[in-house]
Amino acid sequence: MDPKLALLGLLVLLTIVYVAGWVTEERRRGRGTLRGESGPPDAWRLGTGFVTNFFDTLGIGSFATTTAIFRARRMVRDELIPGTLNVGHALAVVAQALIYIVIIEVDIVTLVSMIAASVAGAWLGAGIVSGWPPRNVQVGMGLCLLAAAALMAMSQLGLAPGGGTTLALTGIRLALGVAGNFVLGALMALGIGLYAPCLILVSLLGMNPTAGFPIMMGSCAFLMPVGGLRFIRNRAYDLRAALGLTLGGIPAVLLAAYIVKSLPLTAVRWLVVVVVVYTAVTMLRAAVAEATRVGRAAPAP
Repeated sequence: MDPKLALLGLLVLLTIVYVAGWVTEERRRGRGTLRGESGPPDAWRLGTGFVTNFFDTLGIGSFATTTAIFRARRMVRDELIPGTLNVGHALAVVAQALIYIVIIEVDIVTLVSMIAASVAGAWLGAGIVSGWPPRNVQVGMGLCLLAAAALMAMSQLGLAPGGGTTLALTGIRLALGVAGNFVLGALMALGIGLYAPCLILVSLLGMNPTAGFPIMMGSCAFLMPVGGLRFIRNRAYDLRAALGLTLGGIPAVLLAAYIVKSLPLTAVRWLVVVVVVYTAVTMLRAAVAEATRVGRAAPAP
């Protein structure tokens, strides 16, 4: 069997398991429906899924922008944002991966190795983050969002590595790629997107940046259902918002990939950098406020 076809078949199987697990967990809680306690997703939640996944398919990423909208509109509690991102964006990213793995060539050993590493990292990270208190999530997300904004700015200014021409990694470069993607997969549990750092990683290792698209999208498509199920089982996500991201996101992926295909996005990327920095600062300020509140509430010795 063609290895790429086998990989795609495995992704489809994982997606079926993910959807079945999501439905089963919600029904097991006695709701009998995926609409949640507050009803179906509204226009804002659906629109957030559509807009963020549209630009995600064009290479901007969706986690940072979704986090900014969630906080601006107060849609999701801070401690539930990482789980909501991983659960809600999972199926849209699967659609991206199915498209880009088919149309872009990359060495299958490199692709599978880096995907497997990211999945392992995501499983470990989701288990840790899903049990964190709000302040830990706020600090972790705030710092990582600042790092994400720095990476985006570097790319915009032409300071990121340009990459090489190879479509495969071997030896020590493959080992470094696997280790790097393991770390990036773990960071996904904090709600930090993998796309920009993964592209920089493969470029630093001498790969053609175009080859990074199936690697980053394939990594997210496999790791997000795996990590997402852990968030679902721990009830560490917002159901209504996650459904909005899912239902709004999948049509946006198809529109961007097959009809729009490309847009001049320089101004949009700079806007994203500004929004992400602002969101990171507000997240860190919320963590400081939470620490102050807890300190005042603590009994005197």
